[in-house]
Amino acid sequence: MKIYTDGSCVKNPGPGTWAVVFVPGDGTTTNISGKSAADTTNNRMEMTAVLEGIKAAKRKFPGEKLEVHCDSAYVVNCFKNGWYKKWRQNGWIGSSGKPVENKDLWESLLLVTDNVEFVKVKGHADDEYNNLCDELARQAYDTPPVNQGASL
Repeated sequence: MKIYTDGSCVKNPGPGTWAVVFVPGDGTTTNISGKSAADTTNNRMEMTAVLEGIKAAKRKFPGEKLEVHCDSAYVVNCFKNGWYKKWRQNGWIGSSGKPVENKDLWESLLLVTDNVEFVKVKGHADDEYNNLCDELARQAYDTPPVNQGASL
């Protein structure tokens, strides 16, 4: 199961949205999106998209290996390079000596990322599903949250 995610923030910080496109092996797509309740950051919206996508996919496809495609180097590099391991060992203090930002979301993500592979995609390029995620996230600013896949 491939999951494409994107987060958006009008200003940073400011109002934020997120979107997820689910692409199972048969090539059909389903998507979900949402808005932040308050001012937020782009990184938090990227992380929220990944978290909501993984949780929804695990409900619908329990036990299936998930491949998360994300244009956020912040998110992908954390998992591919194991940044979170050092953060946890150091009491959630980063290499700068300051507390790790977004600790709450990192901890939530760590609870659901077993059997998940992260793939970095280039944002605003020629990736059909990444572009769709970006469009859905932008649309979420002006419309109620979209849930085209009620079964998710």
